[in-house]
Amino acid sequence: MELLIEAALETKPNKLAILLTARIKIEKLKRLFGIMNELNLIETKKYIDFEFKLQEISRMTNNWIKSLMPKY
Repeated sequence: MELLIEAALETKPNKLAILLTARIKIEKLKRLFGIMNELNLIETKKYIDFEFKLQEISRMTNNWIKSLMPKY
C-alpha cells in the first residue's frame, strides 16, 4: 500500500518503477496468503476475502502500469 501511495504522489516518469515494485510485492502477498491457507493458519473465509481484495489491487495496479507504458 505504501508503494501505491508513493506512486500516486510521484511525477509520471518515476511512477512506473515504483508500480513495478509494488506489483511484485502484491504477488508475494498473494502467495503468502495462499501458503497460510494451505497450512490452515488462517480461516478459509478470511483467505478468500484477502485473496479477493489482493486480486482487485493487482488488477488496478496492472491497469495503471499499462496506462504508463509507451504505446507503439
